[in-house]
Amino acid sequence: MQNKGLIKFFAILFALVSIYQLSFTYVASNVKSEAKAFAGDNPDKELKYLDSIGKVKVLNLGFTDFTYDEVKNKQINKGLDLEGGINVILQISIKDVLKGLANNSKNPVFNKSLADATANLEGNKSYLDKFFEAFDANSSGTTKLASPEIFANRNLQGEGGIAFEMSDAQAKKVIRKKVDESIESAYKVLRERIDKFGVTQPNIQKLGATGRILVELPGAKDVDRIKKLLGGKAQLEFWETYKIEEIGNFLVATNEALKKTEIKKTETKTVAKDSLNALLTDTQDSTKAKKGNDPLFDKIVGQGGGPVLGYFAPKDTATINAYFKRPEIRILLAADQHYAKFVWSKPTTIKDAKAKDVEVVELYALKGNRDNVPAMNGGLVTDAKDTFDQMGKPAVSMQMNSQGAKVWEELTGRAFSQKSYIAIVLDNIVYSAPGVTSGPIAGGRSEITGSFDVAETKDLANVLNAGKLPASADIIQSTVVGPSLGQAAIDAGTISSVLGFLLVCLWMVFYYGKAGWYANLALLLNLLFLFGIMASFGFVLTLPGIAGIVLTLGTAVDANIIIFERAKEELREGKSLSEAVVASYGWHGAMRSIIDANVTHVLTGAILFIFGTGPIKGFALTLLIGIVTSMFTSIFIARIFIDRNIAGKGDLTFSTNITKNWFTNFHFDFIKIKKFTYIFSSIVVVVSLVSIFFVNGLDEGVDFVGGRTFQVKFEKPIDATVISDELSAAFGTPVEAKILGDDDQLKITTKYKIQQDGVAVDEEVNQILYKALAKYYPNTSYDKFTNTYDGKTVGVLQASKVGASISEDIKTNSYWAVLGAMAAIFLYLMVSFRKWQYSLGAIAAVAHDVIFVLGIYSLCYKFMPFHMEMDQHFIAAILTVIGYSMNDTVIVFDRIREFIIGNRKGSFEDIVNASINTTLSRTLNTSLMMIIVLLTMFIFGGESIRGFIFAMLVGIVVGTYSSLFIATPVLVDTISSDDKHNIEDKHNKAE
Repeated sequence: MQNKGLIKFFAILFALVSIYQLSFTYVASNVKSEAKAFAGDNPDKELKYLDSIGKVKVLNLGFTDFTYDEVKNKQINKGLDLEGGINVILQISIKDVLKGLANNSKNPVFNKSLADATANLEGNKSYLDKFFEAFDANSSGTTKLASPEIFANRNLQGEGGIAFEMSDAQAKKVIRKKVDESIESAYKVLRERIDKFGVTQPNIQKLGATGRILVELPGAKDVDRIKKLLGGKAQLEFWETYKIEEIGNFLVATNEALKKTEIKKTETKTVAKDSLNALLTDTQDSTKAKKGNDPLFDKIVGQGGGPVLGYFAPKDTATINAYFKRPEIRILLAADQHYAKFVWSKPTTIKDAKAKDVEVVELYALKGNRDNVPAMNGGLVTDAKDTFDQMGKPAVSMQMNSQGAKVWEELTGRAFSQKSYIAIVLDNIVYSAPGVTSGPIAGGRSEITGSFDVAETKDLANVLNAGKLPASADIIQSTVVGPSLGQAAIDAGTISSVLGFLLVCLWMVFYYGKAGWYANLALLLNLLFLFGIMASFGFVLTLPGIAGIVLTLGTAVDANIIIFERAKEELREGKSLSEAVVASYGWHGAMRSIIDANVTHVLTGAILFIFGTGPIKGFALTLLIGIVTSMFTSIFIARIFIDRNIAGKGDLTFSTNITKNWFTNFHFDFIKIKKFTYIFSSIVVVVSLVSIFFVNGLDEGVDFVGGRTFQVKFEKPIDATVISDELSAAFGTPVEAKILGDDDQLKITTKYKIQQDGVAVDEEVNQILYKALAKYYPNTSYDKFTNTYDGKTVGVLQASKVGASISEDIKTNSYWAVLGAMAAIFLYLMVSFRKWQYSLGAIAAVAHDVIFVLGIYSLCYKFMPFHMEMDQHFIAAILTVIGYSMNDTVIVFDRIREFIIGNRKGSFEDIVNASINTTLSRTLNTSLMMIIVLLTMFIFGGESIRGFIFAMLVGIVVGTYSSLFIATPVLVDTISSDDKHNIEDKHNKAE
C-alpha cells in the first residue's frame, strides 16, 4: 500500500481530534449529573444551577481551558427522543401574509383565490404557488396582481415594491420576496422569544421556503405554556367596550329570536340573578327560569356587570359564537352597534350558586368598525415588563412611544368622561377591561392585569418585547418526550449497541481468525471517528441515529468481508499472501464491488436525508457518516495491520480451522430453479398486493393521515378496549388504544379536530384526555398528567401531533423518496455496468423486496405484539432495505462482469451460476452481519423502534433471497440471445 506513513499520520490525527471533541461531551455529562444530584427532583433548581456555572471553568487541557457554556456548546447534541423535551413545526400562515400585503383587500378575485388555494392545497406544494395558480384561473387576465386595490397599494409602492404597470410575472417575484421577508421576520421573533425562555441548547431553523419553522426545546417540560409561547401571534389591541346596559336589549332580542329555532325540553333551573335578568319581562321570576326556554340566558353561569355581559362555560363558547354570527341575529343590533365584536376572556374561576368553584370565561362586546381596526394596537408599545399590581398580583407594565402616548391619553380621556371601559386584547382574548377613574392617562404607561400567574406574565412580557408575528403561526406537528422516556431510550440504545458490537466482533474472529481481529480494531476506530465527526459538526444524536450506528457496525465489516473473501480466493489459486492481499485490494479485486455497493448506500441515504425530517434525518446522517468512516477504516486501517503481519509472521489465512472450507466447491444451479422462484415470488407479490389494496390495507400512522398520539402509562395493567370505548365517547369520535410494550402502557391515537390548528385546540384535546382518564389517576393533577418532568412514571410520557397539511407532505415526500431511490440506483447501475439489463434485474429485486415487506406489514399488523405502522420510520426502513438489497446484488453482478471479461468456460447461465456460487460466502456473511445487529436492536432497542427494525430485518432476509433468485434470473432472461452467443463464443473458442 502506497503512502502508509501518511495514512497513519492522518489516522492518528483524526483519532486525537475525535477524542478532543468527545471530551466536551464527557465533561458536560458529568456536570449535568452533578447538577441533577444537587437539585434532586427540582428541574427549575437544576436549570438555575447550570445557569449559575455557565462562566465557571470546568475543563482544563493544560494549554487551554473551557467554561461550562463553552463545553456545553461543543458536546454531542442529543435529540428529544433521548433528552426529553418538545419539538414543534410551526406553519406561518402565508394566507395571512398575503392579506396583510394586500392591505386586507376586498377584491373578489383576490379573496376567491385565497379560498381556492386553501381548499385545493396539495401535499408538497406551497400555499403561495396554489394562490398564484388560483389567481391566474380566476382572473383570466382581467384582474392584475399589480392592481391598486390588491398589491399595488400604498404599503407596497416605492423602491422594491409593486408598481401599477407591472405584469403578473413581475409582481409574483416581488410578492415571493415579501413573503420570504415575512417568514424571516417570524423566524427572528420566535428566535427572540425562545432565547428569553430559558431552555438549554434550543434549536430553531427554517425548513426551506415552505413557511415552516422547526423549533426544538430540549428539556422543556411545560407543554401548554410552550405551545402558547410559540403559537401566540402577540397581536396586542386596545378596544373600547359596550357596557351591559348598552347591549342588553340586543341580548334579550337574541334570546327571543333563538326560541324559535332552539327547541328544548323544559326543566326547572336556578339562574344567577344578574343585570340581564332585570331586562326580562316583569312577569317572569327573576330568580327562576325554565331550562330550555331561554337558549342564550340558560347558558349564563354567573353574574356580569360593567363591560362583562356574563360568565359562560368554556364548552358553550362555540355555540354562542355561532349564534352571534347568524345574519338574522346580527340584524337585531342597533344601528350604532352594527360592527360590535363579541370576544371572550381567558378562563377564570368563580363560585356558582352552590358555592362550588367552576371554570368560566367572560363575554365582552367591543366597539368595532367597518375596517375591524382597534382604537389602538400594540405596535406602539416599546417595552414590557412582568411586575405586580397594587394588590400584589402578577401583572405586565407597558411603555408606549410618543404616538402611542398621545392616542392612549385620548382613549383613556374618552373612557373617563363616558364612564366606559377599555379592553386589553391579546390574540383575540380579553385579558382585562379596566375603567378609568382618575382622568386621562398621560405619559404612555399602562398595565395589564388579570388572573395571571408569574410564568404567564413573564411569557406575556417576553412576546410583547419580541414583537408580534407577521402572521399566525399554527403548530402543525409536535412531539413531546418525557425525560424518563428519553433515559429509557438511551439505556436501550446503549445495550443494543454494545451487544451488537460484541456479536459482530465475535463472529469476525470466529470466521476469519486473526484477520477478524484486525477488522474489529478498524471497527473500534470507526466508531471513534463517527462520534468524533458528530461532535465536531454539532450533529444531533437520536434514537434512530443510534440504530444507524448499530447498522454501521454491520456495514463497517462489510468491506472487510468482501476483501477477506477475495483474498481467500487468491490464496486458493496459489498466490502468496502478499500477492493475494494486493490483488484483493485492487480495483479488479474487491474495490469495484465495495465502491458500487457503497454508492448505492450513499444514494439511498442522501435521498432519505433530503426527504426525511427530525429523527429520520438523524438516522440518515448517521448512516452517511458511517459509510465514509467505514470505507476509510476498512480499506486503510485494516490494511495497515495486515501489511504488518505480512512483514512479520505472515501467517494470515483469512479463516479458521473450522471455517476454512466453508462454501468452497459449492455448485448449486440457481438459474435452473428460476421457474419455481418466479412462481413463489409471484404468489407472494399477488397476495401482498391483494392484502394491501383489497383486504387489510396498511396501518397508516398519523404521519400519513394526521392525528394525535399519546403514550400513556397507567398505575396498573389496563384493558385497551375499555379505554378505547371511554375515550371514543369523550371525544365523540373513534379513538384507538393499543398496548405498547407492557400491559400498563397504551398508545392512544385520535383524529379529533386534527383539521383545526391552534394552541386552544391542543389544550382542549389534553383536557378531554385527562378528564376521561382522571379516574385512573386519583392522585394526579392535570399538569402532572400532561407535562413532563424528571422521574415521571405515570401519565403522558410522550405525545405527538401531525396536522393534516403536513401529513400530506410527508406522504408525498415518502413516495418520491422511494421512487427517487429506485430511479437513482437504476441509473447508477446502468452507467456502471453499461447494460440496462443489470439495472432492470436490480430494480426487479428491489421492487420485489419492497412489496414483500409491505405485504408482511399488511397481513400481520392486526395481530403482531408490536406496532407495524406506515410512518416516516417505516419509509426510512424501506429505503435502507433498498440500499442493502443492492449490496448483495452488486457483489454478484460484479463477479458476473469479472467472469465475462475473463476466460470462464461454459454457457452464459454457467457463468452466472458460477458467479453466484463463488460469491455466496460474501453474500451470506454480509447479510448475516446485518441480521445479527438488527436482531440485537429488535430485542433490546426499545418498543418505539421495534416496528422500524422489524421492517429492515424482513427486508434484509428477503433482499438476500432476491439477489440470488430474482435479480440474476431477470438478468439472464433479459440479455439478448446475440449477446449471450457472443459471450459464449468468446469464452469457449478453441485455444
